[in-house]
Amino acid sequence: MDVERVRGGGGPGRWWGHGPPWLRHRPGEEPGGGRWPWRSTLLLTAFVLVGSTFAAHLQQGERADLDAFARVLLIVSCGMLLWRRRHPVAVVFGTAVTVALYLGAGYPYGPVFFTVAVACFAAVVAGHRRAAWTALGLLCAVHLLVAHWLYRWLPPSGDEPASFGQEIVVTGWVVAIVAIAELARTRREQWARERAERAQAARRRADEERLRIARELHDVLAHSLSVINVQAGVGLALLDADPEQARTALTTIKSASKEALGEVRQVLDTLRTPGDVPRAPAPGLDRLPELVEQAARAGLTVQVEGEPPRLSPGTDLAAFRIVQEALTNVVRHSGSRHARVRLEPAGGTLRLRIDDDGPATGAEAGGSGNGLAGMRERAAALGGTIEAGPRPDGGFRVLAVLPAKATAEAAETGEDQ
Repeated sequence: MDVERVRGGGGPGRWWGHGPPWLRHRPGEEPGGGRWPWRSTLLLTAFVLVGSTFAAHLQQGERADLDAFARVLLIVSCGMLLWRRRHPVAVVFGTAVTVALYLGAGYPYGPVFFTVAVACFAAVVAGHRRAAWTALGLLCAVHLLVAHWLYRWLPPSGDEPASFGQEIVVTGWVVAIVAIAELARTRREQWARERAERAQAARRRADEERLRIARELHDVLAHSLSVINVQAGVGLALLDADPEQARTALTTIKSASKEALGEVRQVLDTLRTPGDVPRAPAPGLDRLPELVEQAARAGLTVQVEGEPPRLSPGTDLAAFRIVQEALTNVVRHSGSRHARVRLEPAGGTLRLRIDDDGPATGAEAGGSGNGLAGMRERAAALGGTIEAGPRPDGGFRVLAVLPAKATAEAAETGEDQ
């Protein structure tokens, strides 16, 4: 049973509703949409009337003369094509029946068949293939009956059966109509699929961009707010006992908040008008001394071993953010006040190892718990890996292995960032 019939769809096309979803109209809208095809219908009507008159002169004595009823049938068959976009099923059957009456009345063969061809084409392109084929098959069956059997009793008198050559021509016309209509339908569905794929790709790129911006904001804010949180606690504890140390803590808070605002502004600059030049370059491992200084203001001593190698922009940014997030986690979740960052370039990769001596404090400091997930996403986007977990001798270790040269797609992502 047809889907449209099960759903109770109205209209003559409900039994033949096999068109693709992108061609189905919405409730309250005109089926088929678009403008009325006045111009093409008027041109075809003129062509059919003039051509049929010319054909009547050529077939005079062989077929019945064009009378008022014949011209009415021609006009009706052409006029129905006005609705071929809105009601393709009704039009293809209507034109087939009208032309069948025209043939049964013995009127001259001629361009009247173009009306069925146009209606069939519109129905197939609209997705109603079964309806188009059925209407065309019915018309062919009527033609065979009239041309080889019923001609004895139908006008004109003395008519003879159709020749084999004439049947070849008719069959060729039918095959050509079906082939052209199917080709047009296939191309239209292909265009629709391509549009849908482009729209889906655009949505995917937008989702990836939102995720990238969210990850950047998380890394920036988590690090800076952790420093601010620690220094605020120090300032409150020493406000009365050691005002000078409390002043230092407040100065650190001011500096950290200023840096955080600058980095947030830099991240949000990615939402600028396309084509604008970035206001500041993306951070990289060349800013490790700044991270060490910020960690020191939060009470964490960081020892850096190794020199940062030349990296692609995407890898450089990812490495910086991984170190930043790892140190942030030490400040927030570890009782250790000492951490080590080791850079090991080897074999086209960069090994980043961040260790602390623990133990874990269990303090969340308002964190969201997305830090490790963000680090893994950054590494995976570049084709790298992240391992994070407790060390056998105590403390915690983050080990990242990143390609020194990112793939073309990852490099492009890094440049965008």
